[in-house]
Amino acid sequence: IRGDLQKFQNTQKGVLLRLSHGQNSFTMNIANDAIAKPIAKNGTDKGQTAKIMTKIAMTSIGFSLMFLSCEKYDDNVDYKQEMREFVMGMSEYSKMLTPGFIVIPQNGIELATVTGDEDGQPHSEYLTAIDGNGQEDLIYGYDRDDKPTPDRENSYLKAFLNISKNAGNVILVTDYCSSHSNMDDSYNKNNSNGFISFSANHRELDNIPGYPIPIYSENNNRISTLSQVQNFLYLINPGEFATKTAFISAITATNYDLVIMDLFFDEATEFTSVEINQLKNKANGGSRLVVAYMSIGEAEDYRYYWLNDWNKNKPSWMEKENPDWEGNFKVRYWNEDWQNIIFGDAGSYLDKILDAHFDGVYLDIIDAYEYFE
Repeated sequence: IRGDLQKFQNTQKGVLLRLSHGQNSFTMNIANDAIAKPIAKNGTDKGQTAKIMTKIAMTSIGFSLMFLSCEKYDDNVDYKQEMREFVMGMSEYSKMLTPGFIVIPQNGIELATVTGDEDGQPHSEYLTAIDGNGQEDLIYGYDRDDKPTPDRENSYLKAFLNISKNAGNVILVTDYCSSHSNMDDSYNKNNSNGFISFSANHRELDNIPGYPIPIYSENNNRISTLSQVQNFLYLINPGEFATKTAFISAITATNYDLVIMDLFFDEATEFTSVEINQLKNKANGGSRLVVAYMSIGEAEDYRYYWLNDWNKNKPSWMEKENPDWEGNFKVRYWNEDWQNIIFGDAGSYLDKILDAHFDGVYLDIIDAYEYFE
């Protein structure tokens, strides 16, 4: 089997490989114990280790191909285009109800071109429907937190991000780094690229970083559009805050131009429109945008829409649990039943966000197409 290596990434559980051959691609996870045991047995010679890794990789590919026939999906589905249409549908719907509503997909930047390739033509309909792109790990965090992203991956992602930026969209980069020198480097490099960035010192996105002070590009402007944003805070896990009041007080004590947060303070408690309007005030008298995080490529078993029956009898559109995120399940995002949960009527997730007076939505697991491809 011969293929082009698209991705080689160390993870907490082992090594993730992604290879492509023609229009087909294969992704596999090699567990740490599968690597550690033969290496320990054979010593640490680099050449020997490389041979062992190659054997493990090729064996994994073989097993992936064997099981592919058991989990084969519809060849007639264009998984990238289905995700584009899902996002475009949400954009059209939300902007019809609330003109100026902001739609920002995170990751899955390959959707910016028609073919999903760096040198492909821009997908103008998709790029027009969105207002920005979020991207994680551009400068730091791709392999490990607080470590530089390899040049190859950085260049690959940046090529797509520039296509979106040149189409008039704002690029929001989240780098995972904690040392002050790396945080400074992230802000400066992203700024030179024309991107707005946030240096997250917690991968969990559960805190307001204490550095830098003042925050990067702090200002007292009254922000009303995404194009005016010069900095942002990404805080979607408020569990470290004892109460809603404590969370609101902490946010309003900052001067970020944009805050990305969850609709829910905890599993059962939503933020109200009054509270969201409070959060739009900066400490220095300026104003900001507040955008809601929403995962559309996975179902989360702690969300309000989760039915108890799904714990035993999962709907036909629900796939396997994400091994890296307990309680998150891959979904056939092009399925009408799933899309109706996300948007389209008064009880849908997006409508709750609109009713709470958020300025926009930050869409996650956009790259779910990789699972099916």
